[in-house]
Amino acid sequence: MTFLIVAAHPDDEVLGAGATMYKLAQEGHSVNVCLSGNVNARSYCSDPEEIDKEVNSAMRILGVERVFQGNFPNIQFNTVPHLKLVQFIEKAIVETNAQVIFTHHPADLNNDHLHTSLACQAAVRLFQRRTDVTPIKELLFMEVSSATDWGLNKGMNQFTPNTYIEVGEAGMDKKLEALAQYCGVMRNYPHPRSVEALKGLAAYRGGQAGMVYAEAFESAFRRGL
Repeated sequence: MTFLIVAAHPDDEVLGAGATMYKLAQEGHSVNVCLSGNVNARSYCSDPEEIDKEVNSAMRILGVERVFQGNFPNIQFNTVPHLKLVQFIEKAIVETNAQVIFTHHPADLNNDHLHTSLACQAAVRLFQRRTDVTPIKELLFMEVSSATDWGLNKGMNQFTPNTYIEVGEAGMDKKLEALAQYCGVMRNYPHPRSVEALKGLAAYRGGQAGMVYAEAFESAFRRGL
């Protein structure tokens, strides 16, 4: 099976599905990542060359095969033509033959997450227009700590998990190790991007489904059994 994680910024992919990515790679699946934008608006981030190194290091830890990196402007995806975002994601879908895709929940607080989600939702329909494109089996929304949990707009449906993937202690350790590669992403407790909060969330999601640590997702579209 081929998986593609479509995220707005470096670190989002690990926060939302890092332990799952590691588990899938260990099971022999092809795991790939599409990162749409840069992080130039962050005051604490590394320079572009260092960020590339951080991405590569984090992806090696998780067993990711390919990374597609865009350079859309940080916290300005609303200024980017929708078609450009869609086509960037479509390229990653085509080149990886992605069958299962993870992306942001559209109610996330972060504006770039919203536009990435909307573009990804459009991009996954590509197989309906092109017979040479592998049909997707499933589209899932992931939860990104400090963004999904701050989706305060009650006019939008909030993240409602209905799919749980057990990742175990080994998966959580790899997720935290991968996050540690990104400069300034992790914070001290009680910040939602602290070690304690991330492990607590995984323990809570696991408890909901009778699992030892889990990452939770909302399955938005599924074809077949």
